[in-house]
Amino acid sequence: MNRIVIASDNPGKLRELRALLQPLGIEAVPQAEFAVTEAEEPHFTFLENALAKARHASNMTGLPALADDSGLCVAALFGEPGVHSAHYAGRDGGREERDARNNAKLVEQMRAAGDTSAFYYCVLVLLRHADDPTPIVADGTWHGEIVLEPRGGNGFGYDPHFRTRERGLTAAELSAEVKNRVSHRGKALAVLAARLRDDA
Repeated sequence: MNRIVIASDNPGKLRELRALLQPLGIEAVPQAEFAVTEAEEPHFTFLENALAKARHASNMTGLPALADDSGLCVAALFGEPGVHSAHYAGRDGGREERDARNNAKLVEQMRAAGDTSAFYYCVLVLLRHADDPTPIVADGTWHGEIVLEPRGGNGFGYDPHFRTRERGLTAAELSAEVKNRVSHRGKALAVLAARLRDDA
Protein backbone atom coordinates (compact mmCIF):
# COMPACT_ATOMS: atom_id res chain seq x y z
CA MET A 1 0.00 0.00 0.00
CA ASN A 2 2.14 2.87 -1.24
CA ARG A 3 -0.58 5.27 -2.41
CA ILE A 4 -3.63 6.30 -0.45
CA VAL A 5 -6.24 9.02 -0.61
CA ILE A 6 -6.67 11.25 2.42
CA ALA A 7 -10.35 11.85 3.12
CA SER A 8 -10.05 15.50 4.11
CA ASP A 9 -10.03 18.98 2.60
CA ASN A 10 -8.56 20.57 5.74
CA PRO A 11 -5.19 22.03 4.66
CA GLY A 12 -3.77 21.81 8.18
CA LYS A 13 -4.64 18.13 8.53
CA LEU A 14 -3.37 17.38 5.02
CA ARG A 15 -0.06 19.05 5.73
CA GLU A 16 0.41 17.13 8.98
CA LEU A 17 -0.69 13.75 7.62
CA ARG A 18 1.51 14.02 4.52
CA ALA A 19 4.53 14.88 6.67
CA LEU A 20 3.80 11.97 9.01
CA LEU A 21 3.19 9.43 6.20
CA GLN A 22 6.19 10.34 4.05
CA PRO A 23 8.75 8.44 6.20
CA LEU A 24 6.60 5.31 5.75
CA GLY A 25 7.02 5.53 1.98
CA ILE A 26 3.31 6.24 1.51
CA GLU A 27 2.20 8.80 -1.05
CA ALA A 28 -0.78 10.61 0.45
CA VAL A 29 -3.04 12.18 -2.17
CA PRO A 30 -5.74 14.67 -1.05
CA GLN A 31 -9.26 13.69 -2.04
CA ALA A 32 -9.66 17.05 -3.81
CA GLU A 33 -7.29 15.82 -6.53
CA PHE A 34 -9.99 13.30 -7.45
CA ALA A 35 -12.81 15.86 -7.11
CA VAL A 36 -14.15 13.95 -4.10
CA THR A 37 -16.52 16.09 -2.05
CA GLU A 38 -16.41 16.09 1.73
CA ALA A 39 -18.51 13.34 3.28
CA GLU A 40 -21.36 13.99 5.66
CA GLU A 41 -20.42 13.60 9.34
CA PRO A 42 -23.76 12.97 11.02
CA HIS A 43 -22.53 10.69 13.79
CA PHE A 44 -22.00 11.27 17.49
CA THR A 45 -18.58 9.60 17.72
CA PHE A 46 -15.24 10.39 16.12
CA LEU A 47 -14.87 6.76 15.04
CA GLU A 48 -18.16 6.59 13.14
CA ASN A 49 -17.42 9.88 11.35
CA ALA A 50 -13.92 8.74 10.38
CA LEU A 51 -15.29 5.47 8.99
CA ALA A 52 -17.91 7.36 6.97
CA LYS A 53 -15.27 9.69 5.49
CA ALA A 54 -12.83 6.89 4.64
CA ARG A 55 -15.53 4.76 3.03
CA HIS A 56 -16.77 7.71 0.95
CA ALA A 57 -13.27 8.55 -0.35
CA SER A 58 -12.40 4.94 -1.10
CA ASN A 59 -15.72 4.41 -2.90
CA MET A 60 -15.15 7.47 -5.07
CA THR A 61 -11.50 6.76 -5.94
CA GLY A 62 -11.02 2.99 -5.76
CA LEU A 63 -7.93 3.60 -3.61
CA PRO A 64 -7.16 2.77 0.00
CA ALA A 65 -8.36 5.70 2.10
CA LEU A 66 -7.20 7.28 5.34
CA ALA A 67 -9.60 9.43 7.32
CA ASP A 68 -8.97 11.44 10.45
CA ASP A 69 -11.69 12.63 12.75
CA SER A 70 -10.47 14.74 15.58
CA GLY A 71 -11.47 17.53 17.87
CA LEU A 72 -11.09 19.37 21.13
CA CYS A 73 -12.87 18.04 24.21
CA VAL A 74 -13.19 20.47 27.14
CA ALA A 75 -14.08 19.19 30.60
CA ALA A 76 -15.98 22.31 31.69
CA LEU A 77 -18.09 22.13 28.52
CA PHE A 78 -19.01 18.47 29.06
CA GLY A 79 -16.78 17.32 26.20
CA GLU A 80 -17.78 20.03 23.73
CA PRO A 81 -16.95 21.06 21.08
CA GLY A 82 -15.98 17.39 20.52
CA VAL A 83 -17.20 15.98 17.21
CA HIS A 84 -18.57 19.45 16.41
CA SER A 85 -15.14 21.11 16.70
CA ALA A 86 -14.89 22.19 13.05
CA HIS A 87 -18.33 23.83 13.06
CA TYR A 88 -18.71 24.80 16.72
CA ALA A 89 -19.79 28.36 15.83
CA GLY A 90 -21.52 27.57 12.53
CA ARG A 91 -20.73 26.45 9.00
CA ASP A 92 -20.64 29.78 7.15
CA GLY A 93 -17.47 31.23 5.66
CA GLY A 94 -14.04 29.88 4.85
CA ARG A 95 -11.89 27.79 7.15
CA GLU A 96 -9.96 30.71 8.69
CA GLU A 97 -13.18 32.60 9.34
CA ARG A 98 -14.76 29.54 10.97
CA ASP A 99 -11.62 28.97 13.07
CA ALA A 100 -11.80 32.57 14.32
CA ARG A 101 -15.48 32.23 15.23
CA ASN A 102 -14.91 28.85 16.89
CA ASN A 103 -12.10 30.25 19.02
CA ALA A 104 -14.15 33.30 19.97
CA LYS A 105 -17.02 31.06 21.08
CA LEU A 106 -14.66 28.80 23.03
CA VAL A 107 -13.12 31.76 24.88
CA GLU A 108 -16.56 33.18 25.69
CA GLN A 109 -17.75 29.80 27.03
CA MET A 110 -14.59 29.41 29.13
CA ARG A 111 -14.50 32.87 30.76
CA ALA A 112 -16.30 31.71 33.91
CA ALA A 113 -14.96 28.15 33.91
CA GLY A 114 -12.97 27.04 36.93
CA ASP A 115 -11.68 23.90 35.23
CA THR A 116 -9.61 24.69 32.13
CA SER A 117 -8.50 21.11 31.40
CA ALA A 118 -9.02 19.82 27.87
CA PHE A 119 -7.67 17.30 25.43
CA TYR A 120 -7.37 16.89 21.72
CA TYR A 121 -8.51 13.52 20.42
CA CYS A 122 -7.80 11.94 17.04
CA VAL A 123 -8.94 8.68 15.50
CA LEU A 124 -7.48 7.46 12.21
CA VAL A 125 -9.22 4.88 10.05
CA LEU A 126 -7.47 3.22 7.13
CA LEU A 127 -9.55 1.21 4.69
CA ARG A 128 -7.71 -1.00 2.21
CA HIS A 129 -10.83 -0.81 0.01
CA ALA A 130 -14.34 0.61 0.41
CA ASP A 131 -15.81 -2.66 1.74
CA ASP A 132 -12.89 -3.50 4.03
CA PRO A 133 -14.42 -5.47 6.95
CA THR A 134 -11.32 -5.04 9.13
CA PRO A 135 -10.21 -1.41 8.90
CA ILE A 136 -7.06 -0.39 10.71
CA VAL A 137 -8.04 1.94 13.54
CA ALA A 138 -5.67 3.98 15.71
CA ASP A 139 -6.24 6.82 18.11
CA GLY A 140 -4.32 9.34 20.17
CA THR A 141 -4.97 11.86 22.92
CA TRP A 142 -3.11 15.08 23.79
CA HIS A 143 -3.82 16.62 27.20
CA GLY A 144 -3.58 20.29 28.06
CA GLU A 145 -5.65 23.25 29.11
CA ILE A 146 -7.47 26.17 27.55
CA VAL A 147 -5.96 29.65 27.75
CA LEU A 148 -8.10 32.69 27.02
CA GLU A 149 -5.41 34.73 25.28
CA PRO A 150 -4.20 33.24 21.95
CA ARG A 151 -0.47 32.55 21.66
CA GLY A 152 1.60 31.51 18.67
CA GLY A 153 1.24 31.67 14.90
CA ASN A 154 1.63 28.02 13.91
CA GLY A 155 -0.91 25.23 13.68
CA PHE A 156 -4.60 25.70 13.00
CA GLY A 157 -8.00 25.44 14.63
CA TYR A 158 -7.89 25.79 18.42
CA ASP A 159 -4.08 25.52 18.63
CA PRO A 160 -3.50 29.14 19.85
CA HIS A 161 -5.74 28.44 22.88
CA PHE A 162 -4.52 24.91 23.73
CA ARG A 163 -1.59 24.98 26.17
CA THR A 164 0.23 21.67 26.31
CA ARG A 165 1.16 20.02 29.58
CA GLU A 166 4.59 18.86 28.42
CA ARG A 167 6.08 22.22 27.50
CA GLY A 168 3.75 24.93 28.79
CA LEU A 169 3.49 26.30 25.26
CA THR A 170 0.35 26.43 23.17
CA ALA A 171 0.12 24.05 20.23
CA ALA A 172 0.45 27.12 17.99
CA GLU A 173 3.82 27.95 19.59
CA LEU A 174 5.31 24.56 18.69
CA SER A 175 7.22 23.95 15.48
CA ALA A 176 5.54 21.63 12.98
CA GLU A 177 8.21 19.01 13.66
CA VAL A 178 7.62 19.01 17.42
CA LYS A 179 3.83 19.12 17.07
CA ASN A 180 3.85 16.17 14.67
CA ARG A 181 5.79 14.16 17.24
CA VAL A 182 3.74 14.93 20.38
CA SER A 183 0.22 15.72 19.14
CA HIS A 184 -2.88 13.56 19.20
CA ARG A 185 -2.52 13.07 15.43
CA GLY A 186 1.16 12.21 15.71
CA LYS A 187 0.46 9.64 18.42
CA ALA A 188 -2.39 8.08 16.42
CA LEU A 189 -0.24 7.84 13.31
CA ALA A 190 2.59 6.18 15.27
CA VAL A 191 0.12 3.48 16.33
CA LEU A 192 -1.17 3.18 12.76
CA ALA A 193 2.37 2.89 11.40
CA ALA A 194 3.17 0.08 13.86
CA ARG A 195 0.06 -1.80 12.76
CA LEU A 196 0.94 -1.34 9.09
CA ARG A 197 4.39 -2.76 9.77
CA ASP A 198 2.84 -5.73 11.60
CA ASP A 199 0.55 -6.38 8.61
CA ALA A 200 3.38 -6.17 6.07
